[in-house]
Amino acid sequence: MVRLRESGDAFAHACRIAPESGAGTLVYVGRFDLAEFAVVLEPAEPLITARRAFYAGMVALTDAPRACAPLAKEVAVGWPDAVRVDRGLIGGGRLGWPASADEDEPPDWLVFGAMIRTVMMTDDPGLRPLASALDAEGFGEAGAAEVTESFARHLMRAIDSWQVDGFDSVARDYLSRIPRERQTVRRIDDRGNLLTRRIGRDTTAQADLVQALATPSWLDPDLGGPRR
Repeated sequence: MVRLRESGDAFAHACRIAPESGAGTLVYVGRFDLAEFAVVLEPAEPLITARRAFYAGMVALTDAPRACAPLAKEVAVGWPDAVRVDRGLIGGGRLGWPASADEDEPPDWLVFGAMIRTVMMTDDPGLRPLASALDAEGFGEAGAAEVTESFARHLMRAIDSWQVDGFDSVARDYLSRIPRERQTVRRIDDRGNLLTRRIGRDTTAQADLVQALATPSWLDPDLGGPRR
């Protein structure tokens, strides 16, 4: 486990040290307003399918706050990477891999990085109606340390489920976190792409995972944190 100071970047640091640190290394930033962390993974399958580990990370990332969510509070995913509580953005996940990695070979490493906003740093939350934080949603004592520890436990559970029951078990868990649309069927293909089909129609829409991961939808690069 590697702890960075408040100004650190867990995702970037984990990507830098991944070649030497090995699988399971967890990097986190010591902040009170934001749970920011990244974990190193070493998949045994080709990169083209190994990126599906992103979904295991997102299952764990949503399960972490769900463990202490107030009744009737929905922790949901906006495909592929955003995490919301009652439609308010609280954070999200991202995935990194070596730039030189071959699609048809196992990558030397993957890094799943995430941020969850625990405290809204503004005097008037009404000024940011599309953003939220765990404290603003009544999640009690769910601070950065608790969210990080809970994520690590749930990630191990998600990976174990994958190994025992196959990726379909992870895919079902992930898809159950996307708000439902009537008459719509979703699935995730072997490359991690999202396939959506309207019942009664023959056509299937495909959303490309690699393209979506190129620019995290939830991240404000100027703020260095979730969008407000």
